Amino acid sequence: MIDWLHLPHGAEVLDLCCGMGRHSLALSDCGYRVTGVDLSDVLLAEAKKLDQKSRVTWVKGDMRNVPLDRPFDAVVNLFTSFGYFDDDAENARVLSEIDRLLRPGGKFIIDYLNPQHVEKHLAQRTERREGRLRIEEVRDIADGFVRKRIAIHEEGRPARHYTEQVKMYRLEQFERMMQPTRLRIDRVYGNYDGQPFEPDASLRMIMVGHKTGDSEKNGDAEREGGEP
Repeated sequence: MIDWLHLPHGAEVLDLCCGMGRHSLALSDCGYRVTGVDLSDVLLAEAKKLDQKSRVTWVKGDMRNVPLDRPFDAVVNLFTSFGYFDDDAENARVLSEIDRLLRPGGKFIIDYLNPQHVEKHLAQRTERREGRLRIEEVRDIADGFVRKRIAIHEEGRPARHYTEQVKMYRLEQFERMMQPTRLRIDRVYGNYDGQPFEPDASLRMIMVGHKTGDSEKNGDAEREGGEP
């Protein structure tokens, strides 16, 4: 995926929703100057522990209003870190922030689930063990969201319950949300090996694109990959 960006050594990259920083650190290993942004104090603390040489700049911030005002050569949003908000306008604000934070000609990757594949292959219930923990996960699709309800059981303690959800957007919906911005999708991949996106078969929907310059008109960029 790093190869898809075609960035020079030393380019500035923003990892938006960096979590524990595994992608940020991998980008740093490739010679980029990396900033990781996340809203979670807990995850950022773990990222800083992993970053023993302080190679990455870690910033706490909301992805809809990132507390940075300098442009980047690339912004990456990986492993389905999009669609967290109930309101479409709030999710669209994230794309506006990517637009704002990219310099003209800058690249972006949005690595997202393929909603058609999720609809066909959703595992409704799974259970696994991690050490002393028994983890139950129940999934469903409702109101345009895929939701996961998590119950963590540990002997001698009350069960802990969590809910995760992601709004499911198809490719044409992303394209519509990008229309008010200068973001243009150049290629769409269906997995991490770079296979073309096939709506009915691909595991992922990985959008790779760029921010247009002032002289580039809407719709000028060619895009490789399938159309839903």
